[in-house]
Amino acid sequence: MPAPPDLGVAEGTTEGIRARAFEALGHGLAVWDDELVLVTFNATFARRFAGLAGGFVPGASQYTLIAAIETSGLLVHSEAQVVEPGARARLGPLDGLTMIFTDGQVLRGECRRMAGGGIVSIFLDISESWRTQRALERARDAAAAADQSKSRFLRAANHDLRQPLASLKILIYSCLSATSEQERIEALHAMDVSASIMEDLLGALLNIGQLDAGKVEPRIQTFQVSTVLDRLRIQFAHLARETGLDLRILPSKAAIESDRALLERILSNFVGNAIRYTDIGRVLVGCRRFGKMLRIEVHDTGCGIAPEHQEAVFQEFFRVAGQQSGRHSLGLGLNIARRLADVLGHRITLRSTPDKGTMFALDVPLGDVWHSNVGEPEITEKIGGEFTGLCCLVLEDDQNLRDALITLLQRWGIVVQVFDSFGDVPGAVAALEQMPDIIITDYRLRGGAKGTDIVHQINDVLELPCPAIVVTADTSPELIAGIRGQGFPVLIKPVSPPGLRVIMHNVLFEPELVPELS
Repeated sequence: MPAPPDLGVAEGTTEGIRARAFEALGHGLAVWDDELVLVTFNATFARRFAGLAGGFVPGASQYTLIAAIETSGLLVHSEAQVVEPGARARLGPLDGLTMIFTDGQVLRGECRRMAGGGIVSIFLDISESWRTQRALERARDAAAAADQSKSRFLRAANHDLRQPLASLKILIYSCLSATSEQERIEALHAMDVSASIMEDLLGALLNIGQLDAGKVEPRIQTFQVSTVLDRLRIQFAHLARETGLDLRILPSKAAIESDRALLERILSNFVGNAIRYTDIGRVLVGCRRFGKMLRIEVHDTGCGIAPEHQEAVFQEFFRVAGQQSGRHSLGLGLNIARRLADVLGHRITLRSTPDKGTMFALDVPLGDVWHSNVGEPEITEKIGGEFTGLCCLVLEDDQNLRDALITLLQRWGIVVQVFDSFGDVPGAVAALEQMPDIIITDYRLRGGAKGTDIVHQINDVLELPCPAIVVTADTSPELIAGIRGQGFPVLIKPVSPPGLRVIMHNVLFEPELVPELS
């Protein structure tokens, strides 16, 4: 290590005190003449640059020092400060220079001209502040990227929302002009599905900010893939007919484990792309079992994707040149599909031959059909009649919702009782003609009452506590977690009859399948 030069001053003199202060400063310090040639330096400076080949001695210039540092292996990176023209030449290249060393230390050089001539350089240790600044910049960039991603997702979701809305308008016209009751029933069923599709998309929009930030966990459930396939058929049937394509969606009774809304979004993007880029022929959706997985495939006879573009099509806003004439696309669908597949842990496969067609596939884990939480004919026929004679207490102060729920439950053979006076719960319970087997309650009731509190009061009166299901339109994660933490399963409004039926079955007959009851 080069030793700092002897300043030749007597101990105790003013010059000696200055020399000791020069050494005790704690920062590397060097003095240069007006030609930027090194005159002297302190021990901290010498220790920092001890690894330089040949050491460092007076007579070297700032330029020589920088060149030696850059070739020494001590330096990872250096960043020069932007200054006005001529300023660097006046004070030397060390002024404003930030040096990041291999040992993690970060130094910034600051130069000042001294009275009577010469330049002094001090090397400040800014390691902590530099790392903090870089962390803030990374956080800022991540936030900006998330915001941009959210904006792109919202634009794409707006486009997706228009498809079921267009279908709904056509179906309303068809319903009004129907000549038979069967036609009206079919149109109403299709309208219900289209409305459900828009509902799911709007629900996704509410959480998209959290999804972009990686804070939304998918709601993995077991359900039959036919529920998604049927919705795809209704969603795209009109569009396929208008474009002269044969849309075939092969039936499947397989049960799968996934998030139904996110899975449907992925497959909707696949089918929408297939129709958009197919001029003649057909689009085929089918499923294949292999091992413990179900592969859902979307085939088309369209223009295909060249091998060099098959990875790029998953990038945001990517569109193959020459394939956009007459086709509206933001180039976001496949990127969104991949992002959602990554969230779900599902693998996407792409096979394509230019001018012959494309196949997108998604691998989804198979599930147990008896754990399905979406009722379908092959399930409800087997469990039909299981609720006959049971009693359900309904706590719902919205008259329209209460009437609809009562009608539904009575159709299932359930005896329904209600009361909406929550000031005297023990008296209301005593007035019931039959003790309930299950309670369905809204979370927010008249007068600021909470359904969970009323259920607790009811169970305090009953000799045997009664299981309850809480219904709410509030999707706040904290609220839902709080309700579940009290041992109540939750349904989000609007409640679907199949979903209600399955959760009632589980609560009453298979409570081990309901985590809140365990």
